[in-house]
Amino acid sequence: MRRLLPLAATLCLSTCPAALRAAPPPADVLATMERAADWQLAHPSKHATTDWTQAAFYAGAMALAEISPSPRFHDAMMKMAEGNQWKLGTRPYHGDDHAVAQTYMELYFRHKDPKMLAPTIAGFDYVLAHPKDANLVFTTKDKTDRWAWCDALFMAPPAWLQLSIATGNKAYLDFMVDHWWQTSAYLYDKDEHLYFRDSTYFDKREANGKKVFWGRGNGWVTGGLARVLQYLPKDHPSRPRFEQQFREMSARLLELQQPDGMWRASLLDPSNYPLKETSGTGFDCYGLAWGVNHGLLNRATYAPAAEKAWAALLTCIAADGKLTHVQPIGADPKKFDEDATEVYGVGALLLAGSEIYRLGGGK
Repeated sequence: MRRLLPLAATLCLSTCPAALRAAPPPADVLATMERAADWQLAHPSKHATTDWTQAAFYAGAMALAEISPSPRFHDAMMKMAEGNQWKLGTRPYHGDDHAVAQTYMELYFRHKDPKMLAPTIAGFDYVLAHPKDANLVFTTKDKTDRWAWCDALFMAPPAWLQLSIATGNKAYLDFMVDHWWQTSAYLYDKDEHLYFRDSTYFDKREANGKKVFWGRGNGWVTGGLARVLQYLPKDHPSRPRFEQQFREMSARLLELQQPDGMWRASLLDPSNYPLKETSGTGFDCYGLAWGVNHGLLNRATYAPAAEKAWAALLTCIAADGKLTHVQPIGADPKKFDEDATEVYGVGALLLAGSEIYRLGGGK
């Protein structure tokens, strides 16, 4: 069933000031990204350097390194990776502990040094050789041995796909595709075109009686889809399915964007969570702008939404570069301090900025 845009969104697309809808100058976007990244590097997270929180920032830092003339962001990622000895996290099956490999792979694509791949190959080969048949019910003891929560679709699949490209080993690609669609079959609501965070949310409801769809959780998936589609071969038989899901989610997110350009912690009950939320908004902005830049989303429809989201994110960056309004670590919509920041929120901002930069003509 085709949904119509809410009246507020329709009016905004047609009547918002031109300055708000115009793509920001690439130089301004880059300056903002560099300021935010510099703040984060100067205020390092206390999480483990292989942690998923850090890995999201690394992904954004690598996106910044692609467009910044300064080598400092690339060099920071090399220092991190070498300090980690190119190792994954300690849990062999846990998608969160695979996320750091995305940055190792991107550094490998630049430098072609086999040592950058060796620990990830060993880790992923172990998983392939010792498959887990655990189901996706999140209350089971081995719930994290599978991609049983939607965040995992940002963490692990791009790394598996990138390793397949780096090595030519199709087994990693096949594993990624198979497990993505198993998770999708379980957690993706085909009516709402959104992901439940995990199976414990199937029967939960918001204060307004609607289903619980977590803002950042769906942002993780949107970002994961963009990163998978970035690397998935154009002629791969599964690509149309990934593109379809990406378009479905993008259309739904367009409907749920709030008048100020942000998405709230609860997608279907935003009035109960009125505080701005920058991590989910960053990932959604990234996904929409990426889709426009790569021809999967209509520019006239989606570029204004991405640009409006970026403008909203700018209101949450302090003069020194600190990003605020980041919902802390969690699994569902929560109320939180508006000054809160987290390293993964900065990663989302940098990924978004890299595509807004290109949306405005940056090379």
